[in-house]
Amino acid sequence: MSNFDLLVRNGTVATASDTFAADVAVKDGRIVALGEDLGTGANEIDATGKLVLPGGVEGHCHIEQISSSRVMTADDFYSGTVSAVFGGTTTVIPFAAQQRGASLRQTVEDYHACAGPKAVIDYGFHLIISDPSDQVIGQELPALIKDGYTSFKVYMTYDDLRLDDYQMLEVLSAARRDGAMVMVHAENHDMIRWLSQKLLDGGHWQPQYHAVSHSRAGEGEAAHRAIALSRLMDQPILVVHVSSQEAMDEIRLAQDKGLKIFAETCPQYLFLTAQDLEKDGMDGAMFCCSPPPRDANDQEAMWRGLANGTFSVFSSDHAPYRYDESGKLAAGPQPTFKQIANGVPGIELRLPLLFSEGVGKGRIDLNRFVALTATNVAKLYGLHPQKGTIAVGSDADMAIWDPDLEQTIEHAMLHDNVGYTPYAGIKLKGWPTTVVSRGKVVVSDKTLHAERGDGKFLPRACSPAAEPLNRLEPEMDPARNFGADLLGR
Repeated sequence: MSNFDLLVRNGTVATASDTFAADVAVKDGRIVALGEDLGTGANEIDATGKLVLPGGVEGHCHIEQISSSRVMTADDFYSGTVSAVFGGTTTVIPFAAQQRGASLRQTVEDYHACAGPKAVIDYGFHLIISDPSDQVIGQELPALIKDGYTSFKVYMTYDDLRLDDYQMLEVLSAARRDGAMVMVHAENHDMIRWLSQKLLDGGHWQPQYHAVSHSRAGEGEAAHRAIALSRLMDQPILVVHVSSQEAMDEIRLAQDKGLKIFAETCPQYLFLTAQDLEKDGMDGAMFCCSPPPRDANDQEAMWRGLANGTFSVFSSDHAPYRYDESGKLAAGPQPTFKQIANGVPGIELRLPLLFSEGVGKGRIDLNRFVALTATNVAKLYGLHPQKGTIAVGSDADMAIWDPDLEQTIEHAMLHDNVGYTPYAGIKLKGWPTTVVSRGKVVVSDKTLHAERGDGKFLPRACSPAAEPLNRLEPEMDPARNFGADLLGR
C-alpha cells in the first residue's frame, strides 16, 4: 500500500530561503514530509535534473473585469486561470472592481458568480475602491475585511477611479483600523490630464504619445505623496507596477527610513520600452499600459530593485484586451491614445520571463525568484504558509521546472484569449513542465488535467505587515522597520 497520494522524487527543492535535494510527499492535498527514502506514492513523479518550486502566487491581475471605460477583459476566469497554471502559477488574486455608486458587497458577489464555476486553480480577491462612501468605509469594508478580503487597491488617476488625498486618508484609516493592505496606483492625475490635452491639441494622438503623457515626474510625485499619506496614517501600502527609477528612488528612500512601504514591478518594465508604442499604424496600441514602459535605463533600475529588495513582489498586472473592436480598438479603428484600452497580457509568461532573464542571467538567485513570485506575495496578502512555499503543512502547490528547456515565445504556445503577446520573439531558457495544485497534477505533457470549478476561493488573513489598530498615532517611529522584518530584507 502507498504511503502517500503523491511523491515527487529526486528533485532540487527551492524555497525563499533554502535550496536542497529532497523528495516531497503529499497526502490529502498537503505536503506531509520532505526528505529521503520516504516510501511510496500512489502517483510518483521523477524530478531528476529538475527544480521543484512553490506554485506561483499572482498578486496583481485583472480577470473578467470591466474597465472604467466599460471594456471587458479578453480573459474570463477559465482562460485566465488556465493561462496562469500553464505558466507555473497555482494561486491568483484578481480584483473585484467597484464601479462608482455600486455596493462593494454586491460587487464581490458578482465576481464570485463569475469565478466559482470557471476557475481551475485557487483564487482570492482584492477589492478596488472607487467610491469610498460612508456606507462603504463604515460598514461594507470592515465586514468584507473580516470575511477575508484583506487587501484593496486605490487609484490616484483615471477620471472614474481616482481618489483625492482626503479620500485616500479615509481608506488608509479604515485599513489601519482593521488590518488590511492597501495597493496604490501612483500617478499624478493632473499632470497626465494637462500633458494629454496639450498633445491632443497639437495633433499628437497616436499610441506613442501615451508614453509621453504619463511622465516619470508624475509617477515619482504620486509615489512620494502616497508615501506621505501612508506615513501620516502609519498604514502600510504597496505601490504597484512601478516603472521608473524616479518612483523607485522615492520608495527606496522611504524603506531606508523604516517606513512600511512595499513595491511591485512587472514584466513590461523589464522587457518593453516606450519605442514599442511607436510601431507602424495602430500596432503600438498593443503595448499601451499605465504606467507605460520607459527606456533601457529604467529597465536596468527595475532589475536592481528586484535584486536589492526594493521590490517585494513581481506581478504580471495581466490586463488582457484583444487588438480589435472588443478591446484595444473599442473606440474605433484609429482611437486617440486616451481612448485605447490600457493594459497588456502576461499572466502565463510572468514566471518564465523572470526565471530566464533573472535567474538564468545571474541578476537574481533562485531563492529571490521564489520570494518575488510566490512567498512574499503570500505573506503580504495573508496566505502564508498555506500558499507560497514548500513546507510540511502547506498546500501541495508545486511547479516542476526544466531549467534547460529553451523556447521562443509566440502567442500560439500560450493559453490566454488575447490573440497576441507583447513578448513575441524573446528566447527563454527554463520552463515549468509539470504543475501540481493541492496535490493534483493539473498540467503535464503540455496538457491540462483540471476542470472548470476546481479552484477554491481563499479567504485571507490580515497581512502581518498590517496589524489591526484601534488608535490613531500619526507618523510611526522610523526605527521600526516592519518591511525588513516581514520579508527579510
